[in-house]
Amino acid sequence: MPRYHCPLPLLADAELTLPPGTARHVQVLRHQPGHTITLFNGAGGQWQATITHMGRSEVRVRVDHFEALECETPRQVTLVVGMPANDRMDWLVEKATELGVHAIEPLHTAHSVLRLSGERAQKKQAHWQSVAVAACEQCGRNRVPTVTPLSDWAAMLKAPRTGLRVVLSLAEGARPLAEVLATPAPDTPVHFLSGPEGGLSAHEDAQARDNGWLPVTLGARTLRAETAALAALVLSAV
Repeated sequence: MPRYHCPLPLLADAELTLPPGTARHVQVLRHQPGHTITLFNGAGGQWQATITHMGRSEVRVRVDHFEALECETPRQVTLVVGMPANDRMDWLVEKATELGVHAIEPLHTAHSVLRLSGERAQKKQAHWQSVAVAACEQCGRNRVPTVTPLSDWAAMLKAPRTGLRVVLSLAEGARPLAEVLATPAPDTPVHFLSGPEGGLSAHEDAQARDNGWLPVTLGARTLRAETAALAALVLSAV
């Protein structure tokens, strides 16, 4: 059944007008009055609804009943990622959402190719958030991961965090991520820090470790920036 993100309060028997973005999506798929669709607003669970009006600029529905369906991973994983260039960040956000990421924090680092600021940075954040919404609609998630505003290195280090913090590192003594994850409780939140193409600089790597991030490795192979983040997510979220 078609699924749509509807960022509005949803209650049984309510009649509501869909937000413009959701309405356009419904119109593109050529739904008609009487068709049943699934709505979710990110607060958990989903709702069945029936289309009651299909206009050129307005779509109205009747909310029918709630389904307490959840498919979140046991552990909340936040990816703190030096942004890969070109379209790879879009791909990373999409696949990370499908795999169950809790939040994604785009980060400027010394080796970042993509540099954003001001209005351009805000537009990119909004775009990535919409990519996450679309991925939730496709994969069946009812809770949309947050894509945070773009951060710089100093602000990232100062940000308060709970749970386990790990950084993909080339430092001597870095432990396999799977080994580090075996110690905390299965529901302990995990923050995974990785760099863009070229990785973190030696100075950033040392700073992260000095600030309590545990150095980890994903093995002997050299992975692309977006692949490393997703591999860590898969290991961390199960």
